[in-house]
Amino acid sequence: MGDLTIMLSPAVGFLNKYKKVIDIMMEQLSRELLVNNPQLTENIKVGPLDDMPEKIIQFGEGNFLRAFADWKVNALNSAGLFGGKIVVVQPIKVGIAHLLNEQDGLYSLLLRGIQNGEVVEEREIISSVNRGISPYEEWNSFLECARNPELRFMFSNTTEAGIAYIEEAKPTTECPDSFPAKFTAFMLERFRAFNGADDKGMVMLCCELIENNGANLKRIVLKHAGNWGCSAEFVDWINGSCHFLNTLVDRIVPGYPRENSTEIETELGYRDKLIDTSEIFHLWVIEGPKELAEELPFHKIGLNVIWTDDMTPYRSRKVRMLNGAHTSSVLAAYLGGLDTVGEMIDSDIFSAFLKKAMFEEILPMVPGDLEENRLFAEGIFERFSNPFIRHELLSISLNSVSKWKVRVLPSLLDFQRENGALPEALTFSLAALIAFYNGVGCAHPELRGMRNEKAYSIKDDLDILSFFEKRWHSFNHNHDIRILAGTIMANDKLWGQDLTLLPGMIDAVAAHLQNILINGTDGAAKKLIGK
Repeated sequence: MGDLTIMLSPAVGFLNKYKKVIDIMMEQLSRELLVNNPQLTENIKVGPLDDMPEKIIQFGEGNFLRAFADWKVNALNSAGLFGGKIVVVQPIKVGIAHLLNEQDGLYSLLLRGIQNGEVVEEREIISSVNRGISPYEEWNSFLECARNPELRFMFSNTTEAGIAYIEEAKPTTECPDSFPAKFTAFMLERFRAFNGADDKGMVMLCCELIENNGANLKRIVLKHAGNWGCSAEFVDWINGSCHFLNTLVDRIVPGYPRENSTEIETELGYRDKLIDTSEIFHLWVIEGPKELAEELPFHKIGLNVIWTDDMTPYRSRKVRMLNGAHTSSVLAAYLGGLDTVGEMIDSDIFSAFLKKAMFEEILPMVPGDLEENRLFAEGIFERFSNPFIRHELLSISLNSVSKWKVRVLPSLLDFQRENGALPEALTFSLAALIAFYNGVGCAHPELRGMRNEKAYSIKDDLDILSFFEKRWHSFNHNHDIRILAGTIMANDKLWGQDLTLLPGMIDAVAAHLQNILINGTDGAAKKLIGK
């Protein structure tokens, strides 16, 4: 027994020796933890931990900006090409500014996806965020940021609804509700602090997914300025010294990995309440003076950031090809029994359907270099195949009517004008949309549809849902598929025009819809692709 004890002693000593290390490693992520425990970062990239001036104010602390813009700034700092940090403003009353401060602005980012057919996973600790502020609790600290002479850039992502005018009184001691009102107050404070100095103007990079995001923010700022009685000099400063740039962003960011966060923390060796996950692909198109690119020199480190005088072709390509691919296929795939984009890509039927829509009907109609667009299309399928992203088809189905109008209809119309015939897959996608919007119990706003005897939610504007519910109710009495398809397509409030005026449109969509009702979307799609 004594010999056994002697034999075990080294092992016991080894475990005791490293128990303390293990306990330390599972502390919450912070700058002190990383500095005092360099072994934690042996297998993970870490951004610079040096103190740097705050050069960027960011409205929005969500997953997307942290995995997109903040990641890019982190790369610039790591390359020694920027030397600045970000102060993050919480845009709503409930947010995570306090968590950023608990972790000294640090968080882990997992980049995961497929590149050139190979599964890739990269991990890094992002250090470009200096701190977070809740203007609802720290209004004076928020305004103090405006008096920082080093500040140059503003990033924002406050959702599509964030850049909207809401009439609000000029704030004095309390934070206004809307993002544009907050930002107008911020810029007014900056104008006063530096007496309207031209070199203290700022560059705004809005990342909200709306067209002309920067121009719209500027328009609303000027409207607030007028309603608040701001001086003509302030308006001139906004117009002459500040740059409100339109941008287009593209990166799929699933965000916090709830299903396996504990496992990831164990692998990392520390606790992190702000773990973020993202695909590998990224694109930032910025419409503005190219000399500004030298102040944020993403191009010098090979990031996919494009400065351009006209972002129209890039927006058209993304909206029609990436977003159009989603909208033209996911409703049919869901009704066909699938739940995720990954399952759709793995399906022989729906993958072939999507390829037909993409390469035969959408791609030829997209402006720009055909070969570049083809490579972009091929990349979309690789992105959709990402095993790390569970993209629910139902989540993509939200507001599908307006999405189909913007993302799919332009390609359908161009195809019809170019070829004198209607595209089969895109007309099928409209029939699938009509079938998907077959539901009852309009409320909230939500309809309840049925798939395989189980209910699913149809979410859209209340008037749209009510319209579809009435049309399907009428069909259940008259059983006339042409009337159903025709009355839906004739509603120019939905589509911006009367689609029944397109030659052959009623016949094509009604035939697809009849096929769907008889054979399901999988059987109808199978027939369409000739399998």
